[in-house]
Amino acid sequence: MNISQMISYWGYQSEMHKVITADGYILQLYRIPHGKNDANHLGRTDAGYDVWLGNSRGNTWARTNLYYSPDSAEFWAFSFDEMAKYDLPSTINFILNKTGQEKLHYVGHSQGTTIGFIAFSTNLTLAQKIKTFYALAPVGTVKYTKSLLTKLSLIPPFLFKILFGNKMFYPHNFFEKLLGAEVCSREILDVLCRNALFAMTGFDNKNLNMSRLDVYLAHNPAGTSVQNALHWSQAVNSGQFQAFDWGNPDQNMMHFHQRTPPLYNVSKIEVPTAVWSGGQDPVADLKDVENLLPKITRLLYFKLILHYNHVDFYLGQDAPYEVDQDLIRLMEECLQN
Repeated sequence: MNISQMISYWGYQSEMHKVITADGYILQLYRIPHGKNDANHLGRTDAGYDVWLGNSRGNTWARTNLYYSPDSAEFWAFSFDEMAKYDLPSTINFILNKTGQEKLHYVGHSQGTTIGFIAFSTNLTLAQKIKTFYALAPVGTVKYTKSLLTKLSLIPPFLFKILFGNKMFYPHNFFEKLLGAEVCSREILDVLCRNALFAMTGFDNKNLNMSRLDVYLAHNPAGTSVQNALHWSQAVNSGQFQAFDWGNPDQNMMHFHQRTPPLYNVSKIEVPTAVWSGGQDPVADLKDVENLLPKITRLLYFKLILHYNHVDFYLGQDAPYEVDQDLIRLMEECLQN
């Protein structure tokens, strides 16, 4: 099923919108406007919020552009810099224009927090449109990451694009679809499927609904650019939270008006921020999170969930208890103030 079909399957109204960024990327944006019955329905599973699900350029639901074909290298010449500069502002402004609201709550996970940290620290007009920033498994620096990013960081930049090309990185190809459809439904080969989905993120079979592995694999990973993967490998090597290094001072000067990539300063963010972190998260390592927290000047809330890895925040069977109920409580407190 596609996104709309999955939303409808569970009994919710679904809308799909298209957001066009300033540089021509077309992002599919999905909306669940209210609970199962109506906007005021506050049942056991519905908190009554108007929920929008955004996408970043290059993934399965954001793979078209007004000017470039996804078959071209130009289409894939982006990293999380551009997601923060173009995708997030375009999406937020679209939602506010559509709903007539002045502000919204932003919930990000992993790279979704990264682009939030960048956008809200560099675009103060955008930051004023955010009520609260909810950061799940936050990623600023990745100096201490224990994920596969450490392996990518060993590859010299000149070799990176020779090995991976200059277009899509880790494409969601036929093999993965075959794995999801033909293998994961067979219990004996669950281990193979776990490795395919959780090699980057860690794995906790006690907290995962194993019967849905085929569903998770059908949609993950959703794809990104080689340039984005290279940006993350640069971040591991530098230990800094900074823009993409274009490879030489002249190129950097052209993009940034300085010879080295600018650093991102999280302490400039004035948005109230709540953070959830996992004690078993190999991507957003606790040391990196501990370095990040003092830079968040308006830290509303912090929760360390000792048994959580990187995907438990959205796949964990206890996520409604460990994450969602606190998140909704904070939103409701914001409404009352």
